[in-house]
Amino acid sequence: MGRSNCNNIIINISKQTLSLYLKGRLIKKYPVSTSLKGVGNEENSEKTPVGRHRVVEKIGKDASKGMMFENKVSLDKISEIYVRKPDNFIGDHIMTSRILVLEGLEEGINKGEGVDSFKRCVYIHGTPFEYDVSKPVSHGCVRMKNDDIIELFNLIDLLIEVDIKES
Repeated sequence: MGRSNCNNIIINISKQTLSLYLKGRLIKKYPVSTSLKGVGNEENSEKTPVGRHRVVEKIGKDASKGMMFENKVSLDKISEIYVRKPDNFIGDHIMTSRILVLEGLEEGINKGEGVDSFKRCVYIHGTPFEYDVSKPVSHGCVRMKNDDIIELFNLIDLLIEVDIKES
């Protein structure tokens, strides 16, 4: 499967899944984690926005698995990957391995004043807390296991459409 053949992504919040499609045919399905606070497009809500989006930036192309990012910039530091909850809480805003930056495509829903997914910094990204993937625990972003985000990153092109649905 050539990477440019994949032509859309559907994120199902109720099932906590991300599905990659080619011409309407399911190619790959991944577990994800969306917002602990549910669905919503409002600024500062920490909710996962719904509606049609597209990937406008791909960050981390040659980064090592577990590379930590802050404000879309590599920290040149590798995070431990946790398959079980760590004894010492280390914060949960860490982005690892790859980042796919989303832009809303629907004016007044996920694009524009007060609801803009791009300005809200809504991303699909890796997380060191893999034990939590498949549960709604994020602050609005879509979290993935590191091997999964790396694979997805390599399969898609910029501007692929991403439809985020409640069910």
